[in-house]
Amino acid sequence: MREILLINVSGQDRPGLTVALADALARHDVNVLDMGQAVIHDDLAWGMLVEVPRAASEGPVYKDLLFAAHKLGLQLRITPVDDAQYRQWVAGQGQPRHIITLLARHVSAKHIASLTRAIADEELNIDRIQRLSGRADLDVPEAERRAAIALTVSGNVRDISAMRERFLRLSRELDVDLAIQADDLFRRNRRLVCFDMDSTLVRAEMIDELARAAGVGEKVADLTHQAMAGQLDFRESFVARLRLLRGLDERVLADIAEAMPLTEGAERLVRTLKGLGYKVAILSGGFTYFAEHLRARLDIDYVFANTLAVADGKLTGEVVEPIVDGARKAALLTELAAREKISMAQTIAIGDGANDLQMLSSAGLGVAFQAKPIVRDRAQHGISTLGLDGVLYLLGMRDRELAELTFTHN
Repeated sequence: MREILLINVSGQDRPGLTVALADALARHDVNVLDMGQAVIHDDLAWGMLVEVPRAASEGPVYKDLLFAAHKLGLQLRITPVDDAQYRQWVAGQGQPRHIITLLARHVSAKHIASLTRAIADEELNIDRIQRLSGRADLDVPEAERRAAIALTVSGNVRDISAMRERFLRLSRELDVDLAIQADDLFRRNRRLVCFDMDSTLVRAEMIDELARAAGVGEKVADLTHQAMAGQLDFRESFVARLRLLRGLDERVLADIAEAMPLTEGAERLVRTLKGLGYKVAILSGGFTYFAEHLRARLDIDYVFANTLAVADGKLTGEVVEPIVDGARKAALLTELAAREKISMAQTIAIGDGANDLQMLSSAGLGVAFQAKPIVRDRAQHGISTLGLDGVLYLLGMRDRELAELTFTHN
């Protein structure tokens, strides 16, 4: 009769542990059914599920494992698994799985307790916990730190919308970001990322910068705020703001473009995704002049924005149709996916304003970045605590891997 054993080992990690344990088992022609390990601060938790052949005896297997573990200074536990338990475990492999990502400047026990309580309330099982961010340097100011943890959970999510709403409430209470995504091939195989520009790729609203140069800064800034918050129709607000720019000397555009401040993490995110073969686009309700400046700076593949009309070296207060509004952004995202011959599930859209909502909801991964409340409440995912490169964690990338990629490309 075959025997199935669960072998658990713990102790100080060092090279050669697995080979010693595997050698002890190899003497008995044991089959490996599952295995895994985790190391936290050089402390090892190692496990292997094995099938002992009918011809072998448990006694010698136990004896050899105990001898190997003792010699290595490890704690050993061996648990028999009956046939019913094993069959139940095999049957569970088809359960839905999701990835829950926690982003913050630091992670506290309160964060973990609140998140895992929500997971337990949903009757989901945590299969794996992984730190994506690098090891925390406690000498670095907290404002410059990044912390990211990914939890793989299994089980049926009864109401994904309700769970996202709960995560949104927790995010506000705890000053963290929480995201839940299906653990499928598309999550690991995105190919196109589309950015809003103003207040997303750059830390400014370029129309407000133009307005300040024209001496109408407060009027335009108020209209911009209302439009991005969804309090005014984007197109109506845009036309009204443009009229206030009539007569502005076009030469000021160059100075404003040179001073455009990139958002924290924007360059790292774009260069990383480009290095991995992604296509990158700017879909902006802002202006082509500034978007083209970013195209050259960041090697952007596609740019779609509004072209300012100029006559005799002065802005006319109009743009060349068609205006890039929310509906146009969503349509462009779909067009680019078709052009690149990829599924919409392989697309990413990132924006902050109400005119980005259609684009965010159409993309495989829509991220509201430092977004207005109406956008953050309606988007599936959001980042408010970290820089733009926090998106890399939502894609499952680890800082260690990213450092290797940077090294390779340098």
